[in-house]
Amino acid sequence: MSTAVLVPKLGMTMTEGTVAEWLIPDGGEIKQGEILYRLETEKIQFEVEAEVSGTIRQLVPEGAVLPPGTVVGYILATGEALPEGVYAVAAPTTTVEAGSPNAAATAPAARLLEAGRIASSPIARRLAKEAGILLVSVPGSGPGGRIIEADVLAAQQRRSVEQVASARFPATAASAAGSGPVIASPLARRLAEQLGVDLSSVEGTGPGGRITKEDVDSVARDRPAASTEPAADRRPAKSGSQHAPGDVIPMRSMRKVIAERMHASLQQMAQLTMGIEVAMDEASRLRAQLAEEWADEGVKPSYTDLVIKAVAKALLRHPLLNARITEAGIELLAEVHAGMAVALDGGLVVPVIRDADRRPLKEIAVESSRLAAAARENKLTLDEMSGGTISITSLGMYDVDFFTPIINPPNVAIIGVGRIHDATAWEAERPVRRLQMTLSLTIDHRAVDGAPAAAFLRAVRDLLQAPYRLLV
Repeated sequence: MSTAVLVPKLGMTMTEGTVAEWLIPDGGEIKQGEILYRLETEKIQFEVEAEVSGTIRQLVPEGAVLPPGTVVGYILATGEALPEGVYAVAAPTTTVEAGSPNAAATAPAARLLEAGRIASSPIARRLAKEAGILLVSVPGSGPGGRIIEADVLAAQQRRSVEQVASARFPATAASAAGSGPVIASPLARRLAEQLGVDLSSVEGTGPGGRITKEDVDSVARDRPAASTEPAADRRPAKSGSQHAPGDVIPMRSMRKVIAERMHASLQQMAQLTMGIEVAMDEASRLRAQLAEEWADEGVKPSYTDLVIKAVAKALLRHPLLNARITEAGIELLAEVHAGMAVALDGGLVVPVIRDADRRPLKEIAVESSRLAAAARENKLTLDEMSGGTISITSLGMYDVDFFTPIINPPNVAIIGVGRIHDATAWEAERPVRRLQMTLSLTIDHRAVDGAPAAAFLRAVRDLLQAPYRLLV
């Protein structure tokens, strides 16, 4: 019995997702639990696993943007055919230059209907099946983009022209294609273009020798720093980044959403940032003791975990910072859901620790570790990233002392955590060494004034300087 492969609904706010990359080729075998395709939403990337074993037949090409619940493929048992009226529509694997004889044939003009069907006439479907032409590669000239008989005949004619050209000018074709067409995922092609990697020199490790994003990453990392280009044209070696001067980084998916929301945040809010120094000697000792006590359970609290708990407890006494602005006014929120920023290669995500005020510190440490791992493995759901009432972001691991974090709407506050470093304090006239950290707080001045915000920040400091109170 065939099993439908769907676009999963990853959260209540999800409206659409992009089939970014098929990891199993059309007609390939897959085992239950293996990764079938990568789905991109405006916030996250998600790897969709196969529910059963069998043969995958793809109904939509890579790059298709579809609502949750759409059928994108079927997993078939041995010898099983697709359900009646459903057609496999794998995308072309070669790059087509604009203006080439078959450029029109690969234009993404086919209109997808429910369950992966393509808007086409019965005669067009029959002709395409007999000729071995993928309907998704045929631009439709009928009403609403419907593919009609004439469109399939035109596609047949274009293909005949290409075949004749290849037969008459094999040297030219071989030169253009190298040793054969390069089979690579769209993600791999985009990354190769950004990094200046020649795909013909990349050995594919994907199904059927397909080049994946990881293959391009590997080649880019292993490239020697020396170059045979003239010195004036030579780019500096990349350090700690996949990008170099001269690259054009597309503003899409996560990066585009971050740009739009942060820009809107600064435009729509009256943001003010303040900072405070925190003595962390006692917190450091408590963290070390708890790490030793919880070692058998594999739990190791971080400094950020201590800050999250301190922020959550302080909000109970300073509710103006746990709010949002609505048309009715400033709404003080009953729940304390702490968002923790996690940096990824493609941007920043903010998974949420729910009810942080009611959770014990150990539970916060476990949950923050789980969410961070899920974020780095692209396994966060939209629900795990929704509903935060305040955010905590840290740059301490990059040796940053102080910064001005930007509020994550619809919150009215965000806490920035700097590095922990040696500092000097005074006891009477005697200097003493101590551990110190700087916290920064950005507020929306429309919702809260500077004085109550400063009182909240001082409360967070006091809790961290007497951290035993975080355990009760």
